[in-house]
Amino acid sequence: MKESVLRGILAASLTLPLWAANDTVLLKDKATVTGKILAEKKDLVVVDLGYTVLSVPRKEIVKITRAADDEARPAGRPEAKPGVTAPTAPPVEARAGGLYSIATTPLPEKSVRELVTQLGEGVVQVRTPSGLGSGFFLDEDGHLVTNFHVVEGETKISIEVYHQKDGQLERKSYKDIRIVAMNKFADLTLLKVEDKDAPKFRKVLLGDSEQLGQGDRVFAIGSPLGLERTVTEGIVSTTTRQVGGDLYLQTTAQINPGNSGGPLFNLRGEVIGVTNMKLTFGEGLGFAIPGEVLRYFLRHRDAYAYDNDNPSNPFRYLEPPTRLKDSLSDHARTR
Repeated sequence: MKESVLRGILAASLTLPLWAANDTVLLKDKATVTGKILAEKKDLVVVDLGYTVLSVPRKEIVKITRAADDEARPAGRPEAKPGVTAPTAPPVEARAGGLYSIATTPLPEKSVRELVTQLGEGVVQVRTPSGLGSGFFLDEDGHLVTNFHVVEGETKISIEVYHQKDGQLERKSYKDIRIVAMNKFADLTLLKVEDKDAPKFRKVLLGDSEQLGQGDRVFAIGSPLGLERTVTEGIVSTTTRQVGGDLYLQTTAQINPGNSGGPLFNLRGEVIGVTNMKLTFGEGLGFAIPGEVLRYFLRHRDAYAYDNDNPSNPFRYLEPPTRLKDSLSDHARTR
């Protein structure tokens, strides 16, 4: 089906109502097709609008949301009508994994200036006796992410936060920081602020790095060379740059020592990467850990739980069950 024909059918569907619990298909032009998905094929998705059946090409689709996955609507709110609508309703945040948040509907794109004002409070400076890096809050309770190499071998960690108060920025340092989990190979660490007087912190949302493409605009906030709250903007050079056997996001946004562990945002204000390195012999060659790797680490954080008995080791080795331990001891005595 040609694009012009598809748009004509979508425009016509605006005038024909039908009440139902519906699936939603988000298109590249930010319009949505709402109805019952009858089939998902390799090259198209078939949607029942109630009065006709529409075949939507896969190449035009950004995201599919099933009705069963949607949160319950507040009392008194009518169900959505099928057809095509503009995303005017505010996005609903959904807790994922019990720790971080994502947007359940696409956020509107904004200017970097607007987003920095909105998100700057959620980005922090991470300090240790041997150096400093950056980080960002995942929730209001003080869980934050930084790079493993920023805190490697350290147990004395402090966090510098700029709070918005009466239209002014107020800097405050938090020194009771607990290491929750760390993955040396993914270069990620999860920290927790546990100061007794700590307020609710400004969190940021995590986005989908798999939706990124070459040329998409991104920006980073961090503390390069200790220069706090520095903003750098660029584009995604590639989403699949292989370094040391792992895939990274490559970006032209300037990344320098001190940016490590800071967020790489898209223009919707979502974190789509964690900045962690650059090529020292070139400019505009920065790299970030993809958001999907960060999500995996957070979902499986118990497997990377920090062992306080061995601060230099990010892994915790469990004792064998008693019965197995006894049999191993007997085996050792008989050898």
